[in-house]
Amino acid sequence: MRILIFHGYLLRGTGSNVYNASLAQALARLGHDVHLLCQDRQARDLDWVDRVGRWSNGRLEVEPRDGSRAGTVTVYVPEIGDLLPVYVDDPYDGFRVKTFAELTEPELDAYLEANVAAVREVVGALGGVDVALANHLVMGPAILARAGLAFAAKIHGSALEYTVKPEPQRFLPYAREGVEAASGVLVGSRHTAESLWEAIGDPDLKAKTRLGPPGVDTHLFSPVPRSKAAARLRGLASSIRDLPGAGSAWDRDPQRATEAIEHFAAAEGPRVVLVGKMIVSKGVDLLLAAWPLVHRANPGARLLVVGFGEYEAALRRLWGSLEQVELSVAREIASLGRGLEGGEESPLPILGAFLAAPPSGYETAAAEAAGSVAFAGRLEHGEVGGLVPAADALVFPSTFPEAFGMVAAEAAAAGVPPVSAGHSGAAEVSRALAASLPPEIAGLVSFPVDERAVLGIAERLNAWLGMDEDARQRARSILAETSGRLWSWEGVARGVLAASAGQLDELPRVPED
Repeated sequence: MRILIFHGYLLRGTGSNVYNASLAQALARLGHDVHLLCQDRQARDLDWVDRVGRWSNGRLEVEPRDGSRAGTVTVYVPEIGDLLPVYVDDPYDGFRVKTFAELTEPELDAYLEANVAAVREVVGALGGVDVALANHLVMGPAILARAGLAFAAKIHGSALEYTVKPEPQRFLPYAREGVEAASGVLVGSRHTAESLWEAIGDPDLKAKTRLGPPGVDTHLFSPVPRSKAAARLRGLASSIRDLPGAGSAWDRDPQRATEAIEHFAAAEGPRVVLVGKMIVSKGVDLLLAAWPLVHRANPGARLLVVGFGEYEAALRRLWGSLEQVELSVAREIASLGRGLEGGEESPLPILGAFLAAPPSGYETAAAEAAGSVAFAGRLEHGEVGGLVPAADALVFPSTFPEAFGMVAAEAAAAGVPPVSAGHSGAAEVSRALAASLPPEIAGLVSFPVDERAVLGIAERLNAWLGMDEDARQRARSILAETSGRLWSWEGVARGVLAASAGQLDELPRVPED
């Protein structure tokens, strides 16, 4: 089958980028020809991309196809100029970035028109496509609708929560245009479905909404024996060491990443990892505040923080203030909150409340934890797959609604116990994992995001890390089996094809509460 996917962003990093890169590869493995429109100008560097189509002087030029094997991926990079509309203000190399809310009407119209024209030209050059998928509530579905395609829509959380819901008067018409034209609408969780239904306000939408969570690369995220974890980490660090240095805000810093991973490998105690965007809503501050309590119970433990974003400098400063026992500085950071991310000052209530009355001995524990945390910056998804299986636990402390707990599902596939925030799509992943675990440890995969969240993270991490080896190994095996059974990418790919063809009866309905 010829399959068209509209994404519009990069094919590396996190979230929807990983979703589309992984989906394209799974569809190709199933023998389909995938035609993916995005804005990754370095797509040819990806070893799973077979050829690239670009526009030169307004004319589409596609690299010749090598061989005749079934199952290929062709990436197209539409000409949209230097302006890239985004949901969260992050830097993109070679682009002038604006959030959708910041776009003028002519800028938004030009973006839509350029992408609609590109889709039509690709489809014409192919002689038509069999099925299509639009990503993001805005603007992917509206683009494919205007291009005249039959398609399914995959709803990721950012467009819904950061663009459509905050400014419904401006963006709800585009969202409705897209989902009304879609043959099926895929959501990652019950939480996202309810948020979508409420925002769109169309009573008919529920009938064509189906569960379509992201998938897990169970080959990449597979269990690693504890005895081989350090060697695996050192090998990963070695593979990154000689990569080109950072040339843009999007690139990794190989030296920094190498040093951070080597620091992690050298841990004399357990290893804990966090992978996510360095923004306020990901709750990284909660884990940093909890870490002295974890380190006190697990001497020699080390924490590795992986990711990039506007809040990283504040998070580094927060950890520095804790390990130097300058709680007044940490309290100031908590009071400024989002102001250190570039927005208006908005206090972090959970962190602020914890620091106002930390538990007995906290200052001593913080001093003893000095030097036990490293920040790696951004890693490629394949590198994250090399890293996470070598950890003893992963924390996913997001305080903002999540469409799906992807990092938790990946950790579980690797047999690494996840500790996730107990809300939205993250909680739905946790419930699925907990259902397979023994009752006495089922509650360790999730913590309530309330005034006790910092203590909740520490308590659950300490329970996982303090478990006897036999019980821990049984739990790891259960987690890996459950994640592989529920969230393989091949299963996700088949669901996308069914939704794109309007075969909704073949797909799971959104579960009831």
